[in-house]
Amino acid sequence: MNDNNSLKFYNIGLSYKKADVAIRSKFSISHDNQIKLLKALKQKGSEGSIVISTCNRIEIFGFAKHPFVLIEELCNFSEGTVDEIIKVCHIYKSYQAIDYVFRIATGLDSQILGDYEIVGQLKLAFKNAKKIGATNMFLERLFNAALHASKQVKNKTKLSSGTTTVSYAAIQYLQDNANLINAKKVVLYGLGDIGKHTALNIKEYIDVDKVVLVNRTFEKAVHFANQYKLTAQKQEHLKAELEATDLLIVATGSSKPTVTQEMVSKSKKLTILDLSIPSNVDVAIGEFENITLINVDELSKITNNTIALRQTQIPLAEAIIEENKKELLKWIEGRKHTPALKQLKQSLEVLQVEGIDYYKKKNPDFDVQQAELITSHIIQKITTKFAKHLKHEETQIGNSIELIRQIFEVEA
Repeated sequence: MNDNNSLKFYNIGLSYKKADVAIRSKFSISHDNQIKLLKALKQKGSEGSIVISTCNRIEIFGFAKHPFVLIEELCNFSEGTVDEIIKVCHIYKSYQAIDYVFRIATGLDSQILGDYEIVGQLKLAFKNAKKIGATNMFLERLFNAALHASKQVKNKTKLSSGTTTVSYAAIQYLQDNANLINAKKVVLYGLGDIGKHTALNIKEYIDVDKVVLVNRTFEKAVHFANQYKLTAQKQEHLKAELEATDLLIVATGSSKPTVTQEMVSKSKKLTILDLSIPSNVDVAIGEFENITLINVDELSKITNNTIALRQTQIPLAEAIIEENKKELLKWIEGRKHTPALKQLKQSLEVLQVEGIDYYKKKNPDFDVQQAELITSHIIQKITTKFAKHLKHEETQIGNSIELIRQIFEVEA
């Protein structure tokens, strides 16, 4: 049986800051494996945990005796190893981990400063964890507070001004390198959210004659193409389409490469923008003499101007975070009193029972019911007095709880 008193709140993870695309791809976790990971942590005694796996980060927030418990499970349910992760991961504990949730939710820790795409992913991660009973009251309060701060930052600051999503970064790259689209034809492979945004941005910002949409589900490609006057093509015709274009944009969401060496010609000039994480283009293709392969990490470098403007908004965002964090920490401090007060009350109730039994034996006419009413009222009064004392701003909570423990012989 786990001693839950020794559990601590940790965050372990890796992100674009230290881990490149190849490493992040290794630790990317599928939806099914995220659920399995959460269940495995529950079996190991975790009181609550949440897993986030996105294009830029893989994070686990959870209660454990040691952060290695979280690291071990991440390795169990991904293709990465412990030796690989310890070189690039971060480990945050307690209040540092709490602060990190706020920074992620408000876009301060996004690869593109102010990018709020993570908010939907945070909500989904919490929903998935809650669905299988892997959350607790603390995690619920924490994530609600962080998402509330996120909403305030978005509404009250200009941290998200301008457009710097991955799909727009691809468009910016094409605008800066207009010579890439000689054939006036673009092939876009994959129609998830990023693929759709990219298709619409191409239509609006790039001068091309034809945009060909290729998707695993052909019907989806046809439906979207008809809506926006684009062209749809079946997946099995992708290789033929690549023979007739100079530009391929990949936005598929596979855990393995969807564009392999056999699909492209070594002798033909081709630029490939890979917007997928993990990378969905075989990295060996980038070594072909006539092929230029651009990934997410390289695209993120082109948004410097917008980022400079957003950086001026960081102090405002941090002030909002501090205000929301202050409320959360106040609630956490309040929760610290609860176990001590509960044990104090239980200790007093033991004394109550012992006292009433003593006088009942002494006096056969002793009014037990009246005695219980009076002593219960006194117990409530004493407990309330202690609660007020512990909540007072000048109270040194640790010392007071230790005093209660010594006098009434309750557990620490």
